[in-house]
Amino acid sequence: MDARQLQYFLAVVDEGGVHAAAEKLFVAQPSVSQSLRALQRDLGAELFTRTGRRLQLTAAGEALIAPARQVLHWLDLSRAHVEAVNGLRTGRLVIATMPSQAVHPLPTVIDRFVTRYPLVQISIRSAGTPQDVMSLIRSGGVELGVMAVTSQVDTEGLVVHPMGRQSFIVISSREAHLPARGPLTYQQLEGQRLIIGQPGTGMRRVADQVIAANRSTIAVVETEHREAILPMVLEGTGIAVIAEAWRSLAREAGLIVHDLVTEEHLEVFIVHREVELSPAARAFLLFTVPSSVTGLPS
Repeated sequence: MDARQLQYFLAVVDEGGVHAAAEKLFVAQPSVSQSLRALQRDLGAELFTRTGRRLQLTAAGEALIAPARQVLHWLDLSRAHVEAVNGLRTGRLVIATMPSQAVHPLPTVIDRFVTRYPLVQISIRSAGTPQDVMSLIRSGGVELGVMAVTSQVDTEGLVVHPMGRQSFIVISSREAHLPARGPLTYQQLEGQRLIIGQPGTGMRRVADQVIAANRSTIAVVETEHREAILPMVLEGTGIAVIAEAWRSLAREAGLIVHDLVTEEHLEVFIVHREVELSPAARAFLLFTVPSSVTGLPS
């Protein structure tokens, strides 16, 4: 067993197949297949079964994921510490984030970070819900995660650093029949058609409250793609309740933005596992939550 075999194995897991894994790794498909066969021979167990054109993990394959990620994490960490002897000049940092936090505050932090460390590559993974972020962190697929929650979630085994608070806004086209100015109450959204997010998100929680508070307000579209909401509102498909992170983009797109009168808000956190962090991750935290760095795993 070697690191490349584990890397290829995890690529197949993450991408859902050998062909997609080979494209991600920029290698020939037979190389990935041969590596998997060699790994299975070495372990004496089948890691995948084939169902039609899809590969399905066996119990042995499922059991290998976490240790494989841990091995590659420690290898990356070893390289990063060696590279950091003369200062943080190179390296790679993988971050998972929810869509709204990818709009704000993450870009601001990344801009400051890459200005200071221009040769450190940052890779951003998409996660739709807080649970998705934490799953990626716990599996070792990413080192840091940015998420926002409206209520308490189970963060057992994770280190959590507050990044701030976000409120909710209502966005609409100019054709929507809404008051011209001022914050809106739930009741002022009576009769509206809402574009809503997926369950488990803050915007979905608030949208559900708006619908429950009104007799004729309905959900017209449910989408997991947060980036599709502004275009649909522009088309007049409906209005949307979203995090205030989108305020500037919505206004630049020509939409009407109202504050929403609600007791709900988003608490934004950056999270990581209770393990030794790479120098790049530690440096990123210094840019994100400098007051929380004391006591970080070193």
